[in-house]
Amino acid sequence: MTDLQHFFTLDPSVHFLNHGSFGACPIPVFAAYQAWQRRLERQPVLFLGREYDSLLKESRVALGAYLNADSDDLVYIPNATHGVNIIARSLTLQPGDEVLTTDHEYGACDFTWQFLCAKSGANYIRQSVVLPAISEAEMVEQFWTGVTSQTKIIYLSHITSPTALRLPVEQICQRARAQGILTVVDGAHAPGQVELDLTALAADFYTGNCHKWMLAPKGAAFLHARREVQGLLEPLVVSWGYGNDPQFGTGSRYIDLFQWTGTRDPAACLSVPDAIRFMREHDWDAARGECHTLLRDAIFDICELTGLAPLYPLDSDLYSQMAIAPLPAETDLPVLKSRLYDDFKVEVPLIEWQNRKFVRVSVQAYNTQADIDALLAGLQALLH
Repeated sequence: MTDLQHFFTLDPSVHFLNHGSFGACPIPVFAAYQAWQRRLERQPVLFLGREYDSLLKESRVALGAYLNADSDDLVYIPNATHGVNIIARSLTLQPGDEVLTTDHEYGACDFTWQFLCAKSGANYIRQSVVLPAISEAEMVEQFWTGVTSQTKIIYLSHITSPTALRLPVEQICQRARAQGILTVVDGAHAPGQVELDLTALAADFYTGNCHKWMLAPKGAAFLHARREVQGLLEPLVVSWGYGNDPQFGTGSRYIDLFQWTGTRDPAACLSVPDAIRFMREHDWDAARGECHTLLRDAIFDICELTGLAPLYPLDSDLYSQMAIAPLPAETDLPVLKSRLYDDFKVEVPLIEWQNRKFVRVSVQAYNTQADIDALLAGLQALLH
């Protein structure tokens, strides 16, 4: 693989195969982030009072070009879970309404929908999408059997957290639109890991992280809403934008409601163009391809070691730079995780999902075959 390790400040003594949890920011992007912070502290009143909106507009324009979305349909938020909360708390649900999701969703956002459905009397329905996954068409049909006349909202991840499966959100959103069902896509892991065209995808609401696979600093994420449904959204925090005061206005009611929610440090969001530039300068399409190849071989080798079958076709695009491999049912996950780190210096998440056990491997451009070899050596020693 192309050697990009020197661009990251990760501990070189650790084999870091867990980019999916929190990401990692390259040194040039982190330097830009710190420069924005220094500029803010040099003259905070000028920065926050007069420059804030125009600077964020510039950053949203760069993000919009990267995602093929109108910058005025994008707002910056702290993280994707925050975005799911904005959407879920804004949409009106009645007793008996159904929110349809999969059984692969991220726990924090599952809790969000459970909490709100319990308050409203709506039902949160987890539709099974089975593993091993075979094809997009099969996943669409499995999921769609959960749609009923009571389905008001479809919520699903673009790339799932526990199983790293890329769900066919484009096809599901298209079918949902035809039946008048609102769609909410959690893109926590998608931006930067897969090519993302929000206009073509056409979800009603899409929220994604920039701090994971897009390489921006922590605290940079976005919420995208189609123009036709922006009026459905309400801010979690009501601030100056609510009053339409020209002193605080941007010309967009949507942007005004969500862009200023009190004093905060916008440096992470302002660094997003630098993250996009970094990827462009280092041929990120090629880097992603190399990562996928290294990951594919790693999953193959883990499955050979355990004698268990892969959870998706290894030569498919049902996974990208993150994938799971099954572990034996008798595996003690806490013990294995501790031993992998303490004895082999491997940082990797071990996951239990649907009473099955997995190792979830992330491969980013700083990873090398040596990282995979350390994981394989650890599993070989500890599973036998």
